[in-house]
Amino acid sequence: MAALLLVALAAGGWLWWQSRTWRPERTDYPVQGALIGERDGVVDFGALDAAGADFVYLEASAGDNGRDAQFSRNLEALAGKDMPYGAVHEYDPCVPAERQSANFVTIVPRDARMLPPVIALGKLPSACGNPAIEAGLESELTTFINQVENHTGQPVVLLVPSAFEAKYGISRRIERNLWLTRDWFQPDYAGRPWTLWTANAHLHSALAAEPLRWVVVQP
Repeated sequence: MAALLLVALAAGGWLWWQSRTWRPERTDYPVQGALIGERDGVVDFGALDAAGADFVYLEASAGDNGRDAQFSRNLEALAGKDMPYGAVHEYDPCVPAERQSANFVTIVPRDARMLPPVIALGKLPSACGNPAIEAGLESELTTFINQVENHTGQPVVLLVPSAFEAKYGISRRIERNLWLTRDWFQPDYAGRPWTLWTANAHLHSALAAEPLRWVVVQP
Protein backbone atom coordinates (compact mmCIF):
# COMPACT_ATOMS: atom_id res chain seq x y z
CA MET A 1 0.00 0.00 0.00
CA ALA A 2 2.83 2.37 0.86
CA ALA A 3 4.49 1.65 -2.48
CA LEU A 4 1.24 2.28 -4.36
CA LEU A 5 0.77 5.53 -2.48
CA LEU A 6 4.27 6.67 -3.43
CA VAL A 7 3.61 5.81 -7.08
CA ALA A 8 0.32 7.75 -7.00
CA LEU A 9 2.00 10.76 -5.41
CA ALA A 10 4.81 10.67 -7.96
CA ALA A 11 2.33 10.45 -10.84
CA GLY A 12 0.29 13.30 -9.39
CA GLY A 13 3.41 15.42 -9.03
CA TRP A 14 4.40 14.71 -12.63
CA LEU A 15 0.94 15.65 -13.90
CA TRP A 16 1.00 18.83 -11.81
CA TRP A 17 4.36 19.81 -13.25
CA GLN A 18 3.24 19.01 -16.79
CA SER A 19 0.15 21.17 -16.37
CA ARG A 20 2.34 24.10 -15.34
CA THR A 21 4.81 23.81 -18.22
CA TRP A 22 2.92 22.13 -21.09
CA ARG A 23 2.74 23.74 -24.52
CA PRO A 24 1.52 22.09 -27.73
CA GLU A 25 4.22 20.69 -29.99
CA ARG A 26 5.56 23.11 -32.60
CA THR A 27 5.28 20.39 -35.20
CA ASP A 28 1.52 20.40 -34.66
CA TYR A 29 1.07 24.15 -34.06
CA PRO A 30 3.94 26.17 -35.58
CA VAL A 31 2.52 29.57 -34.56
CA GLN A 32 2.12 30.16 -30.82
CA GLY A 33 1.73 33.21 -28.61
CA ALA A 34 0.23 34.63 -25.44
CA LEU A 35 -2.64 36.69 -24.07
CA ILE A 36 -1.27 39.48 -21.88
CA GLY A 37 -3.00 41.92 -19.56
CA GLU A 38 -2.81 43.87 -16.32
CA ARG A 39 -2.74 40.65 -14.28
CA ASP A 40 0.64 39.78 -15.85
CA GLY A 41 2.36 42.92 -14.59
CA VAL A 42 5.26 44.38 -16.55
CA VAL A 43 6.18 41.95 -19.33
CA ASP A 44 9.52 41.83 -21.12
CA PHE A 45 8.39 41.25 -24.70
CA GLY A 46 11.92 40.58 -25.89
CA ALA A 47 12.16 37.74 -23.39
CA LEU A 48 8.67 36.56 -24.37
CA ASP A 49 9.82 36.42 -27.99
CA ALA A 50 12.91 34.46 -26.99
CA ALA A 51 10.70 32.06 -25.02
CA GLY A 52 8.79 31.17 -28.19
CA ALA A 53 5.91 33.64 -28.51
CA ASP A 54 5.34 34.52 -32.17
CA PHE A 55 2.55 37.01 -31.39
CA VAL A 56 0.74 38.56 -28.46
CA TYR A 57 -2.79 39.73 -27.78
CA LEU A 58 -3.20 42.57 -25.29
CA GLU A 59 -6.22 43.04 -23.07
CA ALA A 60 -7.31 46.60 -23.83
CA SER A 61 -10.84 47.55 -22.81
CA ALA A 62 -13.91 46.20 -21.05
CA GLY A 63 -17.52 47.35 -21.17
CA ASP A 64 -18.03 51.09 -21.45
CA ASN A 65 -15.31 52.33 -19.10
CA GLY A 66 -12.91 49.50 -18.23
CA ARG A 67 -9.34 49.94 -19.43
CA ASP A 68 -6.40 47.65 -18.84
CA ALA A 69 -3.82 49.56 -16.80
CA GLN A 70 -0.93 48.02 -18.77
CA PHE A 71 -2.33 48.44 -22.29
CA SER A 72 -0.69 51.78 -23.15
CA ARG A 73 2.59 50.66 -21.64
CA ASN A 74 2.43 47.37 -23.57
CA LEU A 75 1.77 49.23 -26.83
CA GLU A 76 4.81 51.41 -26.24
CA ALA A 77 6.95 48.39 -25.35
CA LEU A 78 5.96 46.67 -28.61
CA ALA A 79 6.64 49.71 -30.79
CA GLY A 80 9.47 48.97 -33.18
CA LYS A 81 9.51 45.24 -32.39
CA ASP A 82 8.76 42.55 -34.94
CA MET A 83 6.23 40.75 -32.72
CA PRO A 84 2.67 41.01 -34.14
CA TYR A 85 0.06 42.13 -31.62
CA GLY A 86 -3.66 42.75 -31.34
CA ALA A 87 -6.22 44.09 -28.86
CA VAL A 88 -8.94 42.36 -26.85
CA HIS A 89 -12.20 43.90 -25.63
CA GLU A 90 -14.13 42.21 -22.82
CA TYR A 91 -17.76 42.50 -23.94
CA ASP A 92 -20.37 43.37 -21.31
CA PRO A 93 -23.84 42.34 -22.52
CA CYS A 94 -25.44 44.59 -19.89
CA VAL A 95 -24.02 47.74 -21.57
CA PRO A 96 -25.25 49.17 -24.91
CA ALA A 97 -22.99 48.56 -27.90
CA GLU A 98 -22.46 52.27 -28.65
CA ARG A 99 -21.01 52.96 -25.22
CA GLN A 100 -18.67 49.99 -25.45
CA SER A 101 -17.44 50.89 -28.91
CA ALA A 102 -16.76 54.45 -27.73
CA ASN A 103 -14.49 53.00 -25.05
CA PHE A 104 -12.75 50.66 -27.49
CA VAL A 105 -12.03 53.22 -30.22
CA THR A 106 -10.70 55.70 -27.66
CA ILE A 107 -8.01 53.37 -26.36
CA VAL A 108 -7.23 51.10 -29.34
CA PRO A 109 -5.50 52.87 -32.24
CA ARG A 110 -6.60 52.48 -35.83
CA ASP A 111 -3.54 50.63 -37.12
CA ALA A 112 -3.65 48.27 -40.09
CA ARG A 113 -0.52 46.52 -38.81
CA MET A 114 -2.34 45.16 -35.78
CA LEU A 115 -3.82 41.68 -35.67
CA PRO A 116 -7.61 41.33 -36.00
CA PRO A 117 -9.41 42.65 -32.90
CA VAL A 118 -10.86 40.16 -30.43
CA ILE A 119 -14.18 40.38 -28.59
CA ALA A 120 -14.14 38.24 -25.45
CA LEU A 121 -17.55 36.92 -24.40
CA GLY A 122 -16.92 36.04 -20.79
CA LYS A 123 -19.92 37.58 -19.05
CA LEU A 124 -23.24 35.80 -19.52
CA PRO A 125 -26.25 37.97 -20.47
CA SER A 126 -28.25 36.11 -17.84
CA ALA A 127 -26.19 37.98 -15.22
CA CYS A 128 -27.80 41.26 -16.31
CA GLY A 129 -31.14 40.28 -14.79
CA ASN A 130 -33.09 41.51 -17.82
CA PRO A 131 -34.71 38.97 -20.20
CA ALA A 132 -34.77 41.61 -22.95
CA ILE A 133 -30.97 41.72 -22.94
CA GLU A 134 -30.77 37.96 -23.46
CA ALA A 135 -33.34 38.14 -26.26
CA GLY A 136 -31.44 40.95 -27.98
CA LEU A 137 -27.95 39.48 -27.55
CA GLU A 138 -27.29 38.70 -31.21
CA SER A 139 -28.56 42.07 -32.44
CA GLU A 140 -26.62 44.13 -29.90
CA LEU A 141 -23.44 42.10 -30.29
CA THR A 142 -23.67 42.43 -34.08
CA THR A 143 -23.93 46.20 -33.70
CA PHE A 144 -20.80 46.24 -31.57
CA ILE A 145 -18.97 43.97 -34.02
CA ASN A 146 -19.80 46.31 -36.91
CA GLN A 147 -18.58 49.35 -34.98
CA VAL A 148 -15.28 47.67 -34.05
CA GLU A 149 -14.75 46.45 -37.61
CA ASN A 150 -15.43 49.92 -38.97
CA HIS A 151 -12.76 51.30 -36.66
CA THR A 152 -10.10 48.67 -37.28
CA GLY A 153 -10.84 47.75 -40.89
CA GLN A 154 -10.63 44.05 -40.02
CA PRO A 155 -13.13 41.31 -39.14
CA VAL A 156 -13.20 40.52 -35.44
CA VAL A 157 -12.41 37.23 -33.73
CA LEU A 158 -14.88 36.01 -31.11
CA LEU A 159 -13.34 34.58 -27.93
CA VAL A 160 -16.10 32.24 -26.79
CA PRO A 161 -15.76 30.23 -23.54
CA SER A 162 -17.58 26.91 -23.33
CA ALA A 163 -20.18 28.17 -20.82
CA PHE A 164 -21.19 31.03 -23.11
CA GLU A 165 -21.41 28.76 -26.14
CA ALA A 166 -23.42 26.13 -24.28
CA LYS A 167 -26.03 28.69 -23.23
CA TYR A 168 -26.28 30.88 -26.34
CA GLY A 169 -24.74 28.96 -29.28
CA ILE A 170 -23.23 32.19 -30.52
CA SER A 171 -20.70 30.53 -32.83
CA ARG A 172 -23.57 29.19 -34.94
CA ARG A 173 -25.41 32.51 -34.95
CA ILE A 174 -22.57 34.88 -35.86
CA GLU A 175 -20.09 33.88 -38.55
CA ARG A 176 -16.67 35.06 -37.38
CA ASN A 177 -13.40 33.34 -36.62
CA LEU A 178 -13.37 31.72 -33.20
CA TRP A 179 -10.99 31.72 -30.26
CA LEU A 180 -11.81 28.81 -27.97
CA THR A 181 -10.44 27.80 -24.58
CA ARG A 182 -9.65 24.41 -23.06
CA ASP A 183 -6.56 23.44 -21.12
CA TRP A 184 -4.41 20.72 -22.72
CA PHE A 185 -7.07 19.26 -25.03
CA GLN A 186 -8.36 20.62 -28.33
CA PRO A 187 -11.74 22.33 -27.85
CA ASP A 188 -14.65 21.07 -29.93
CA TYR A 189 -17.62 22.70 -28.23
CA ALA A 190 -18.32 25.30 -30.93
CA GLY A 191 -19.40 22.82 -33.59
CA ARG A 192 -17.04 24.32 -36.16
CA PRO A 193 -13.27 24.84 -36.49
CA TRP A 194 -11.47 27.35 -34.31
CA THR A 195 -8.76 29.82 -35.36
CA LEU A 196 -7.15 30.46 -31.96
CA TRP A 197 -6.99 28.18 -28.94
CA THR A 198 -5.96 28.98 -25.38
CA ALA A 199 -4.17 25.68 -24.89
CA ASN A 200 -2.83 26.33 -21.39
CA ALA A 201 -4.16 29.14 -19.23
CA HIS A 202 -1.76 28.24 -16.42
CA LEU A 203 1.67 28.23 -18.08
CA HIS A 204 4.20 29.10 -15.41
CA SER A 205 7.09 31.24 -16.53
CA ALA A 206 9.63 33.66 -15.11
CA LEU A 207 8.41 36.18 -17.67
CA ALA A 208 5.31 37.28 -15.75
CA ALA A 209 4.01 37.50 -12.20
CA GLU A 210 1.02 35.29 -12.99
CA PRO A 211 0.75 32.11 -15.10
CA LEU A 212 0.71 32.95 -18.80
CA ARG A 213 -2.26 32.21 -21.00
CA TRP A 214 -0.66 30.36 -23.91
CA VAL A 215 -2.42 30.52 -27.26
CA VAL A 216 -1.89 28.66 -30.53
CA VAL A 217 -3.09 29.25 -34.10
CA GLN A 218 -4.85 26.62 -36.17
CA PRO A 219 -2.32 25.44 -38.79
